[in-house]
Amino acid sequence: MPKFLHKTVVITGACAGIGRALALRFGEAGARIALVDIRDEELAAFSEHLESRSVYSKGYHCDTSVREQVKHCFQSIREDFGKIDVLINNAGITHHSAFEETDPDVFQKIMDVNYFGALNCTRSALQSLIENQGQVITMSSMAGFAPLEFRSAYSASKHALHGLFDCLRVELRNKNVNVMLACPGFTATDIYKHALRADGSISSQLQMTGKASAPADVAEEIYQAALKRKRLLILSNVDWRARLFARCVPGFFEKHLAHRISGIARPSE
Repeated sequence: MPKFLHKTVVITGACAGIGRALALRFGEAGARIALVDIRDEELAAFSEHLESRSVYSKGYHCDTSVREQVKHCFQSIREDFGKIDVLINNAGITHHSAFEETDPDVFQKIMDVNYFGALNCTRSALQSLIENQGQVITMSSMAGFAPLEFRSAYSASKHALHGLFDCLRVELRNKNVNVMLACPGFTATDIYKHALRADGSISSQLQMTGKASAPADVAEEIYQAALKRKRLLILSNVDWRARLFARCVPGFFEKHLAHRISGIARPSE
């Protein structure tokens, strides 16, 4: 029997990019998909699209950074689906601004969505995940282990996720719950189209650099890693040398690679 057949998979930020691709991939494997997003029209349209592909799904409007919304949302998911087998913390935002120019509210917003959003959802799903010996998969980034230029708030949020979920993995080691962090490189999603500027406004004119992975390819790698219940997935489009240099020769990395792998042109370029 396929591993995810009839399993309930909850995906945050489910309507676009990697989240959408993950919903399609797990749905193809026979999973039932709970779509969590803040965009009502997109939720309805995507749920219909999944239904046309014989995938059972239901959409839930929820801002994952708001604890009470998450509690009510996950209560509804458990009532509707009966259980939660897999939680994929995918919702996230980014920014592109120098630290010295960035309003503290931008740091707060990034942490609220990227870190506390994942924390809120995991706490709300945890009991069901334990009961079903399930999996929690959290989307990190190469920013979780390497510094990126003009992304201090984003990188901080990803480092925080590693601290949180590495500790959670240790605490759950005897409860058969898989905790996986997935670290893709530059991926062609809308996250950069909605990046925050230093003042918190939305920047829609960032110039992308380098080759980006397709969301479907990233989703396939995450799906295969989920089958194996891996603890850490560094996706194939992340240059292994970047990870090695960031850890072993940080000075060289900061001088020669930190900007090159960021995927975004400098403001003056």
